[in-house]
Formats: sequence, structure tokens, C-alpha cells
Amino acid sequence: MADRRGIAGIGGISLTLAVLAPLAACSFGGDEATGPHRIDAAPLVHLSAVGKVDPSRPVTVTSVPGSRLTDVTVVGPDGRVVAGQLAEDQHSWQTTGRLKAGTAYSVRIAADNGKGGRGDTTAGFSTLAAQRLLTAKLGPDSSGSGVYGVGQPLTVQLSEAVKDPQARQEVEHTLTVASQPAVTGAWYWVDDKNLHFRPEEYWPSGATVSLAFDGTGSRIADGLYGGDRSALSLRIGDRVESVVDAATHELTLLRDGKRVRRIPVTTGKPGFDTRNGVKVVLGQERSVRMNGETIGIAAGSSEAYDLDVEWATRVTWSGEYVHAAPWSVSSQGVANVSHGCTGMSTDDAKWFYRNTRVGDLVTVVNSHGATMEPFGNGFGDWNVSWTDWVKHSALGQPLSTTGPASQAHAAGMIRPEV
Repeated sequence: MADRRGIAGIGGISLTLAVLAPLAACSFGGDEATGPHRIDAAPLVHLSAVGKVDPSRPVTVTSVPGSRLTDVTVVGPDGRVVAGQLAEDQHSWQTTGRLKAGTAYSVRIAADNGKGGRGDTTAGFSTLAAQRLLTAKLGPDSSGSGVYGVGQPLTVQLSEAVKDPQARQEVEHTLTVASQPAVTGAWYWVDDKNLHFRPEEYWPSGATVSLAFDGTGSRIADGLYGGDRSALSLRIGDRVESVVDAATHELTLLRDGKRVRRIPVTTGKPGFDTRNGVKVVLGQERSVRMNGETIGIAAGSSEAYDLDVEWATRVTWSGEYVHAAPWSVSSQGVANVSHGCTGMSTDDAKWFYRNTRVGDLVTVVNSHGATMEPFGNGFGDWNVSWTDWVKHSALGQPLSTTGPASQAHAAGMIRPEV
């Protein structure tokens, strides 16, 4: 059956093939020839590919009445064989695998004339060169341990903007998310170049997850074709959730639903209130320099600070952390005195640092601050309702993450605020 990506391009123009090079006396697919004679197969077959062909269109081979195809092989310059399907009646064959843009392919065809004669022939065709190739940078970067928390979204950064709704649908078709166990999830277009994927609920503990982009042969828009395959894989660790209650000045860490530890904390004071909502751990730093000027506090003012901070677990790109704050121990568990971060004793911060990982959840409640924004300052993805999330998929529907596993890369930066 036709490849889904056959959406535009050449028609099925027939061409009788000339024999370019004689092959062995027996066919290279099917049974050994039983007749006493070998024939020229070129007059028996027709190839749809003429000149430069659209790589998103399937290439077909047909046989003349009374004859049948016994084998067809299409091979690229890298030796990769393009998958194809021979019809049950053996009168036609077509590619089911993807063709690359701007690539020359060789075709070998074996046929039977129905009278005991068999033979082979060869031909070739080339695909149109893409004016532009769309590539994708995948995240998260699984080059380290490859283990992430249950809140970790998958991210895709495209090499160029895609605005057209139909083109966006084609981009989503080039992306495959697989997990074991399977979950229900969906893509969200953050902007014209960035997509996030998350399940309806958090990832299951212990799940294996893979993300792959394979735009080979996909016509995204006029002159824009999908690029080569890239992939990544990761594993999901325990479900670790930390709830920071700004009213009771306490952080509660739960592992797989069971309370592990309560820690007295201080959060943002008036004017610097900590953001409410669900945040995802972005990274951890054993020591980080924090300077108030990075968040607009003038040097020398009463709010100015310039500190080396230990055991810092970051939750926003702008610099909100859970970290050691030995200077505010007397206020921890009592009052909110920070500039937006969640501060705790050095020993507690060290313990928290060692018991959390990238992708874990940190939820702030009962703060007077605004709610964590969904995008642009970290991963606030879980603050978007599932109904609204699905609406921002180009396909407009969720999908099940069934399929094989895969692998690939991405990263980010922040500024500190204490």
C-alpha cells in the first residue's frame, strides 16, 4: 500500500527499462530458473520513477500482462535497502520504506515471462534535492546516567520554524515516543520551533522511554523535507515529589507516595514570593555563585547579595533553587525571608540534593506568588490541564506510547536568585 508520505509529486509515468548490466543466469530472488533459456527482463517491466522524483512519493514497478515479478531491490549509495512490498499477484511492487532527498538509487528487477523464461535487469533513479532539511534536537540529554524523575517532559527543538497546521501535523508524524509500560500522552507546540511531550499523568516509576525523530522522505512543506533520524532513550526512577508549603514553612519529600522526611524551610518574602505550582528539577550544582543583580536587585541596596551557595537544586531557568541557607536557619520553619528560593540548613540541603534527581517534582503551595509559568522558565508543563494540553497538539489528539526503544541529546542554562 502507498506510503503515508506520498502527498505530492510525480505521477506514475511508465518507462520501459534498458538493460544496463547483465546479471547471473539465475534470478536473485525466488526459485532457480527451470527453463533452458534465459531472457531479457527489460521488456517485461515498467518503473514509475522518471528523472528526478519526489522522495515522498512511493516508487512502483509493474509487469506486462502474462509476466510476473519475482524480486525487486532498491538500494541507496550507502548500501541501505529500501523496504518494499510485492503484490500478492506478483504483477506490481512498490516502496514502503522512505527515500532520502537528493539521493541516487539503483534498482534490480527479476521477472518471469510466464513461459518458463526468467531474467534480470537493472536501472536507477534519483530523488529531488531538498531546498531545506528539517532537523531536530531532542531532549533530555541522556548522556549521563540516563535516569530521570517522573515529571521529565520530552523536548524537540526544530532547526527552523514550522507554522502551517498541516506541516505541523507532518512533523508530529515524524516523531515516535515509545515506553514500557505504555502511557497516554500528547505533543504541545510551545512555539513554532519547540514541542514538548508529556503523559496525561506522570511517567510510571521504572518505565523505559524512547524518543525518535525520523523525517527521512517526509515532505514537511514546499521545499522542506525531513532530515535523518535521531533518537534518545531514558529510564524513569522512583516517583519523588517534594511539597513546599509556604504557609507552614515546611518541605515534605515523598517517595512512591510515602513520606520520607519533613524539613523546615524558608521561602520568598513579600515582593519576592516563591512561585506556586508544579516545577521539575532542572539540574543540581554542588556550589553556585548567586548575585542579586541577575534578578534586578541593585548592588549596594538593602536587598543586595553576592553569595557562594552549596547543595543547590535548581527548578527554574531564572534561578529559583532549593539550597543550603545557613544564614537563615533561625527563620526556617518560622518565616519567609528569601528572595524566592527555598532555603534550608546545610545538612538538610545536602540530604535533599542527594535524594533528588533531574525530572523530580517540586510543588509549592500557599505562597502569595504567581503560579509557575508553563514554558520559558523551566518545565511548568504540569500546570497545564490535560484538556488544554491536547488542544495544542497539531494532530489534536493523544497517542499511546507503544513501539520499540531508541536514543539522542539536548540541554539548558539559568541565572540564580536566592
